Amino acid sequence: MLKLGTVVFGAEDVERAVGFWQQVLGYEPVRFPDSENDFTILVPPSGEGTRVAIQRSDTPAQESPRVHIDLVVDSAAEQRDEVERLCDLGARRVEWDQYPPDPDFIVVADTEGNRFCVVNAGHPES
Repeated sequence: MLKLGTVVFGAEDVERAVGFWQQVLGYEPVRFPDSENDFTILVPPSGEGTRVAIQRSDTPAQESPRVHIDLVVDSAAEQRDEVERLCDLGARRVEWDQYPPDPDFIVVADTEGNRFCVVNAGHPES
């Protein structure tokens, strides 16, 4: 049976991206010093669950990525607080022209411009 192991992000500044995602998720970095692209995996403290990896990439982040991740919270208040915390860590809210009338998500970009969503699972539409 397959299971999702790692979500991989490209970054121009791998150290900055690793630092950002480490603070966002509380994961621990595992570095590969001989890697040609600074490949680093961030692992959950328990060792269980989906990992996040960062590797150097010269390809710019997509404005409308076909694949992205959702970070999920339980309430609108938690969503607001988390988006504020993410922005304090270096993320930025993204102007998104595809929001529905009453969205349950907020589009955010990390320090490298990679877009992701913070989703309020307590929203009636979720």
